[in-house]
Amino acid sequence: MIDIRPHATLGGADHGWLKARHHFSFAGYHDPARMNWGRLRVWNDDEIAAGTGFDPHPHRDMEIVTYVREGAITHRDSLGNTGRTEAGDVQIMSAGTGIVHSEYNLEPGTTRIFQIWIMPEKRGAKPSWGARSFPKESREAGFSVLASGRPGDAGGEALPLQADAAVLAATLKAGQTLRQTLAPGRAAYLVPARGAVTVNGRPLGERDGAAIADESEIAVTATEDAELVLVEVAAD
Repeated sequence: MIDIRPHATLGGADHGWLKARHHFSFAGYHDPARMNWGRLRVWNDDEIAAGTGFDPHPHRDMEIVTYVREGAITHRDSLGNTGRTEAGDVQIMSAGTGIVHSEYNLEPGTTRIFQIWIMPEKRGAKPSWGARSFPKESREAGFSVLASGRPGDAGGEALPLQADAAVLAATLKAGQTLRQTLAPGRAAYLVPARGAVTVNGRPLGERDGAAIADESEIAVTATEDAELVLVEVAAD
């Protein structure tokens, strides 16, 4: 089953400094049919104006992944972490027992991000933060695991998640196809950060979402050059 969710149908808000689209219910947007996809709870498509951002605010018991599509985001938190994450790279924050953080666009132009929230396996974990660069060349024609809490990915280069889930990315040239298996009991959510593809023959445009379940294999073909982000989670 593949449910295509065009970007134009997503919830959203325009705060001037922040233009947001919500793939799932969030803040003032509520759709009972789009509360989550398995353990995936939030996928926000945010555009943050230069010199603005999210002032310090708290989180707890959530895995928060930020994938930067354009520009850069600067993070600071109550654990003393600070870092700047650039386009194509990823940062994760395990909120655990509680953390306060800020995220600012200190760049001269607009920063565009996907912010993804995944429900952890258990509450009360130790909070943490990390970021890493992933050269896009390593993702051509295949998904690279950026962050993971899946047992099979332990010990790899992926940033750790406190959840049985994985965040993957790939770049494809027009005409290229990649295939990704999906085990029973698993679900996936796929969004092109740029470009357009077909997913098992279904067209998916830039920043559209594809909610995928009960498919043993996902065949993704680029109809134009594309950059893809995929989250794979437990379906329950």
